[in-house]
Order: sequence, then structure tokens, then C-alpha cells
Amino acid sequence: MLNVETKELIQEAYELHLAGKLTGAEQLYKEILQAQPEHIDALFSLGTLNLQQGRYDTACICFIKTLKLMPDHATAHCNLGTALQRLGKYEEAITSYRKAISLKPDYTDAHFNLANTLKDQSKFDEAIICYKKAIELNPNNADLYGNLGNTFKEQCKLDEAIECYRTASELDPDSAGFQCNLGAALQKHGALKEAILSYTKAVKIDPGYAMAFCNLGSALQESGNPEEAIKNYERAISLKPDYAEAHNNLGVSLLEKAEPEEAIKCHKRAIELNPDCAEAHNNLGTAFMEHGKFGNAFTSYKRALLLKPKYAEAHTNLGTALMAQSKFDDAITSHQKAIELKPDHAEAYNNLGTVLNGLGRPEEAIVNYKQAIELKPDLAQAHLNLAFALLLTRNFRNGLQEYEWRLRLKKCKPETNQKAMWDGSSLNGKSILVYSEQGIGDSIQFARYIPMVKEQGGHVIVECQQSLCRLLRNGDGIDEIIEMTSHGKSHIQFDTQIPLLSLPGIFDVSVDTIPQNPSYIKPDPVLVSQWRSKFNHDNNLKVGIAWAGNPKHINDRNRSCSLNNFAHLTSIKGITFYSLQKGPASIDFNNCHKGINLIDLDSELEDFADTAAVIDNMDLIISVDTSVVHLAGAIGKPVWTLLPFVPDWRWMLERSDSPWYPSMRLFRQRQLHDWEGVFEQITESLTKFRENNINLKDNKLNTNYTLTRNQ
Repeated sequence: MLNVETKELIQEAYELHLAGKLTGAEQLYKEILQAQPEHIDALFSLGTLNLQQGRYDTACICFIKTLKLMPDHATAHCNLGTALQRLGKYEEAITSYRKAISLKPDYTDAHFNLANTLKDQSKFDEAIICYKKAIELNPNNADLYGNLGNTFKEQCKLDEAIECYRTASELDPDSAGFQCNLGAALQKHGALKEAILSYTKAVKIDPGYAMAFCNLGSALQESGNPEEAIKNYERAISLKPDYAEAHNNLGVSLLEKAEPEEAIKCHKRAIELNPDCAEAHNNLGTAFMEHGKFGNAFTSYKRALLLKPKYAEAHTNLGTALMAQSKFDDAITSHQKAIELKPDHAEAYNNLGTVLNGLGRPEEAIVNYKQAIELKPDLAQAHLNLAFALLLTRNFRNGLQEYEWRLRLKKCKPETNQKAMWDGSSLNGKSILVYSEQGIGDSIQFARYIPMVKEQGGHVIVECQQSLCRLLRNGDGIDEIIEMTSHGKSHIQFDTQIPLLSLPGIFDVSVDTIPQNPSYIKPDPVLVSQWRSKFNHDNNLKVGIAWAGNPKHINDRNRSCSLNNFAHLTSIKGITFYSLQKGPASIDFNNCHKGINLIDLDSELEDFADTAAVIDNMDLIISVDTSVVHLAGAIGKPVWTLLPFVPDWRWMLERSDSPWYPSMRLFRQRQLHDWEGVFEQITESLTKFRENNINLKDNKLNTNYTLTRNQ
């Protein structure tokens, strides 16, 4: 029997405990136990107080003493289980919870806690049974449904998880957490619109919920809205400046907006906050790749793999960085490792195909591209790469079909608010917009198909780059020409449209049916005459050259060479060399061979109408794969095209001529990066060309000249 004083003390301790005055309550519990060491209520309550304060070892001691005195104390067994769980003693915790349940089968909290412990041990099936039992006992408890949903989500049983989260949200509509979890499950299930709606509800319920803003950003990013994604990531960061995941995700969105420098800053900040985040290191590598810093990318991917050795995405990304550094064997190994770790990794198969194609093994590349597509049928980049490989091997019909997948890439998507795409049927007087979608060279090459469009009986509007407008204005089949602008096509009135590079597919072109008009682009005769007057003093053979393409082109580092490569050619007597090079690679004598003889026309070439007129006055054009060779071929001027070991698909393999341009001759690298070998071929051929054409200059070659760059 307890005396009156003890009863009053325990009651006072209870009241202090319930009021949150834990220090006072603890003091009274200890006072009671000092007087009565086997006071069960004081022992149990002191254990509970220690549990609340995170003193789990002390709590265990109290609960164990309680149970020695009262073995059937179900709540003590349950609380002991909680203390053991917090100490990481999961099996002992499970034993305690099961004991509590055996003593009290309807003990909801014990079922709940047992389920949580089993879930933490990845014993998901057992955990689900326990959650369901707890729900059976207490069907209106939202937390039970929420945790059951978390368990289903761990098992990737998304339908079941979504159902649980919906129920939890209905039971507790003011819970931002349940809405956020529901959004995460919906997003993972591919229901992006619903996910965005759930995240939006979460942030309305709790405007300070940083995770919900971050998740909302992720869903918006995935749905193709990087601008709004960025706003939400920035909101998450403003609420929680040390939120590493938000900084990392912000970097991903910025990279998609073609802002690699800003993306790099974000990923570096994420790494500062969480140095062990493999995903941030991986994403930093990708940002470095986009910025052209392949060495830095390599280092970042290696760091990601050091932190997470079985990170398949980082392995294949590392392979891409290795390929960029021409380390092909190592690149293949990395992609294969990614596939080994994740056999359904479509992107890794696609990347492996790219390496194999880069080694001049297109047939093997095709096998890997097809495997990528089988695994992920909507992987547009794999379809596009397959197209390039098929076209390279002269399989035009299948290649052109696959080539249409380029329009599903974000950078190539046509504007959605415009008219339907033309299917090749009769136009019957309708207006059609034929628009350029890629580079200048592509526009020149495929302009040959515009007359075929006109034959279908419509009004042909051509939208092209500003630098081409003057050249193409009077082209065959063109009724109206419009300059391409950043404002889109909303100002243009038309009935149907077609990208210029879709025309070969529309007309079912094969290698043997490429339109053979040897000069389908006509330079302006007035400009030709004006330029001729500038060259009249020169009795030498006139050769125009270009050595670099657009530096933003994905393969420019392989297809472009150095002006120094041309140095030996310019020493051949009887030939005057003229630079047709435009852009950043235009002549910089500080970086060029001192003995090079070249007249630079850069400052005098306003656009491609001028370039065409100059080419028409040349005897020969020698250039790497850039717009100059396309223009020379379209005019019908003799042109020698210098190609890397694995060229662009349009040049195909092995042949020295081109079905696209009858006046073109192809000079190919015999091995990777072998420009020296190419120029040996060029030197020999140019010497013969000069000898064969000497009579055209009446044998009056001016050999006493000094050539300098025009200023």
C-alpha cells in the first residue's frame, strides 16, 4: 500500500510531466524511487520521461526494472521497444513490440511501432501486415495510412501508395506532408499534372515547406517547364539556404536553359553543403561537359563513383567524358559497366553506340541504338543517332524515318501553336511554310528540294537565317522569303508547314534519287561581276579556303582543323589563296604559321550572297565540312571537302565523291585526327590540279608576288 504522501507526490509528478515541466517531474520520480525503489509507476514514468528526452539507455534500464516487477505491463514492453529502436537494436525492439501485442492484441501503437521498425529493416511485407492491422484497429488514423503509403512506395507499388496517401489526405486535409508525399508518388508514376496539383496544395497549406517547393520544381522541370521550376527551387532555397538538393536541382534546370556556368555554381554549392552527394558531383560533371570542360567533367564523374561505385548513370556519363577526350577504349568500358550494373539502362546503350560509331563501327553502333530503343521506345536521341548511323551506311529510307525523331527533342521541337505538318500531298493553292531548323550548311544542302515543294501547287514561303535571305531570295520555287527571328512564326500566315530537313523523307529520297541539279543556287550576277573586278589583277589560280565550322556544333572539334594545316599548301607557286573563313576562327596571325600566304576576305563578306559571288570567281574551294563546301557544291564550283575519320552522315563512308554535289571531291582521314595525312593527299592533288589548269591561265603565271592579309 502506498502512503498518502507518496500518492500525492506521484500525482504531482504526473501533473508536472503532463504540463511539460520535465525537470520537476524527474526530480519527484527520483525522490519517490529513492524511498521506494520498486515503485512501478515511478519507474515506468521515469523511463517514459527519459525516452522523451532522448536518454534511451537510461529509459531502457527503467523499463526493464518495471517489467521485472510487472512482466505483463504491455505499455512498458512497447516503450522499451521504442527505446531499443532508437538505439539501433532493431531485433530486440521487434521482440518487445511483439510481446506488447501478445499481451494486448488491440494495442494500435504497438502494431504501428512494430510496422515502422520492420520497414526500417526493409522487411516491407511484414510491415504492411502490421500497418493494416493497426488500421483495422484505428481506421481514422491518417498517420497509419501515410506510413503504409511510404512502405508501398519503397516497394514501387505506386498505385497502392497513391491510394494510401489520398486516404491520409482526406482524413487530415490540413497536412502538407501527406499532399507532398502524394505528389511524389504521382510524379514517380508519371502523373505529372496531378503531382503538380498535390505539391501546389502542399505549399498553400504550408508556405514555409521548402521540400514541397523543391518537389514542385522537380515536377515542373520534368514536365518541360524549367522557368517555373527555377522559381520554385529558388523559393525553396530562400526558405532553407542550406538545402543541398534544391541547389542541385536548380543547377539541372539552369543547364537545360543552356546556362552551364550558372549550373556549375549551383552544383558546387550543393557539394559544399553535402560533399558526399554523388548525384551533385554527377550533375556537376554534366554541366562541365556542356561547358566544354571535359577534364573537369571527368574529375566530377570519378568523384561521384568514388562515393557511389554502383552509380550506373555516372559510369555512362564518365564514358561520354572519356569519348570527348578521344579515350575510346576506356569510354566503351565505362558504358559497358553501366549496362552491367543496370541492364535496362537505355541511355548507356545509346552512349555505347555513339562511341562505336565514332570509331567507324556503325553496324555495331546500330545494334546498340536498337537495344536502347527496345528498352525505351520514346528515347528520341537514340532514334536520332540510329538515323545518323543508318544514313551513314546508305540506308536512306529507314534512316530518314528515324530522322524525324529529331523533332521530339526539346531543341528541335516546332512551335505547338502553329499549323499541321505537311504530309507531301497536293497543296492546291494553299500556302506552305518551309523553315530552316538547323545550320547554314543544312539549309543550303536541302534548298534543292524547294522546287519539288512548289510543284505540288502551293504558295511557298521559306523562312531561313538572315545571312541566307539575300542569296535565296530569287531561288527556284520560292515565292516569299522571310528572315528567321527569335520571335517565332506567329507573324507568318500559312496553311501548313514543313521543316526543311524533313523534305528528303517526304519525297522518299534514296542515294540514287537525290536531285542532281549541279548548280541549283545561282549567285547574283551583279555581285559576281563586282567581285570579278577585284580579282582581275590576279592571273594565278584562285583557291578559296576555310578551316573551321561553327564552334557550337557538337562535332566541331573533330571536323575543324587549324589554319596552320594549310601553311604548306600556300607555298605552291602559281596559286593565290583566299580566306572565306568567318566567325571566331577567322585569321589570327598571332596563332598562325609565319610563312602562310593568304588574302583574308572576312571583313568584305557581308553575307552568303557575297560568299557565293566570291566562290563563283574561284577556280577551286578547299574546306573542312562547313557551310562553304555546301555553297560551293550548290553553285557547281569544284570543291574539295576535308573529312574527319568518321564524317557526318551525308558524306557516307569510303567514297571519294558525293551524290549530293557532282562537283565535289572528298578527302578523308585514314585514322582518327589524321589531318596530316589528309593534307598530304591535298598537296599532291593540288599540284596536279595546278598543272592541269595551267593552260587556262595562258601560261602567264605571276610568280613575283607578296600576299598579305587585307586589313
